[in-house]
Amino acid sequence: VHLVESGGGSVQAGGSLKLSCQASGRAFSGYVMGWFRQPPGKERELVAYISYRGDTANYVDSVKGRFTISRDNAANTVFLQMNSLKPEDTALYYCVADTLPRDARRASDYHYWGQGTQVTVSS
Repeated sequence: VHLVESGGGSVQAGGSLKLSCQASGRAFSGYVMGWFRQPPGKERELVAYISYRGDTANYVDSVKGRFTISRDNAANTVFLQMNSLKPEDTALYYCVADTLPRDARRASDYHYWGQGTQVTVSS
């Protein structure tokens, strides 16, 4: 599956952005989808992931209550709505996919990655 992210940009603290990830290929509903991010000079970290049908989602503690992951299987798209953005959310955000990640919190368990979209939050 090929993943293409969009929706990144620059915003002031407290603002919102919505990231989209368009997947090509068949059987999109057969993939667990997620978002990772890599802040400047730091390790890549999980942001959120969502189950095959979109009925279960999990988030890293730092974004709970501010970010929402969702998916539209008919449109082969996964979204990340980001509200109340903070400067520490500044990072390159990656869309990821895998058919059966053994540990969906772990980056190495995802076979497919997008090219990334930059999010910059200024104070």
